[in-house]
Amino acid sequence: MANLIGQSFGRTKEGREVEAWTLCAGEYSAQVLTYGGILRSFCVPAPEGSRDIVLGCETLEDYENQDKYFGALVGRVANRIGGAAFDLNGVHYPLAVNNGPNCLHGGLRGFDRAIWAAREENGALVLTRNSPDGEEGFPGSLAVQVTYSLSEDGTLTLEYQARSDQDTLCNLTNHSYFNLLGHAHGSLGEQKIQILADAITEMDENSTPTGTVLPVDGTPFDLREPVEIRVGLAMDHPQLKLGNGYDHNFVLHRQSRGPLKQAARVTGGGLCLECRTTQPGMQFYTANFLEGEAGKGGACYGPRSAFCLETQAWPDAIHHENFPCVVLGKGESYHHVTTYQVTKNG
Repeated sequence: MANLIGQSFGRTKEGREVEAWTLCAGEYSAQVLTYGGILRSFCVPAPEGSRDIVLGCETLEDYENQDKYFGALVGRVANRIGGAAFDLNGVHYPLAVNNGPNCLHGGLRGFDRAIWAAREENGALVLTRNSPDGEEGFPGSLAVQVTYSLSEDGTLTLEYQARSDQDTLCNLTNHSYFNLLGHAHGSLGEQKIQILADAITEMDENSTPTGTVLPVDGTPFDLREPVEIRVGLAMDHPQLKLGNGYDHNFVLHRQSRGPLKQAARVTGGGLCLECRTTQPGMQFYTANFLEGEAGKGGACYGPRSAFCLETQAWPDAIHHENFPCVVLGKGESYHHVTTYQVTKNG
């Protein structure tokens, strides 16, 4: 069970108070903000002592001024909705257009910009908020709860729960950027990744899924055995060119909810990160569009200086009948779990 310490992290531009909560368990600690539910740091034991492996901003103002979703909770619908609109129960719902022709990560003011209520419960941090009917164009009042917990074996667990009073869409994730060499290292170095997926969802020139599921065999997306990330990035493939690197949904399974199973394993800098999830997909993103954002302690975050493991439903699923369903029915329970466990490697 973790110890929790809460303190002020400042006020938003609108004058709303933001708290920083630090979870401590053994040699591990993680800091979470009530602004955006942001995972601001994840400090783990490393050969040199302690190492912060999550990219983040120094101040609240920096978080408000950036648009890269550093460490944030993302919703109502993570990733892209093609055409920034969808139809549900015979009603057409237009959404914000904030990524080419798409609606990305819930719109202009998604969950990453919200102030969450926080409480301690059995050594865990419980964040809650109510997304009102019509927020960012989505139907139904959605009650959301995300629980962060940390254990002494280095497992950071995120448990997502939601319930709506109308049929709606729901696909929640966390958008942390990891670098096992340290948040300020500046490159991916020789980090290796393994993703236990046989296919990806193909995307078009707008990063919108086409509906086709592509086998990974013989491609840079065959990461079923460990591969140096930079080696995969250097390979020639039209999907890599479209994403300017890895920015793709890997198919873990075809059910909207599954058992907690290993999705990915990353090694580097004497550390090993294992990601497990109940979600059917995982967006592997190599920070291709970072542009030298100012980070913690004077760090500068450039392109391909980190990686994201965004466990999720498949993107744009509302427009593809062959994708796992993302409709959350009235009164139904949304529930997913993702864990990130970091241990010393060798």
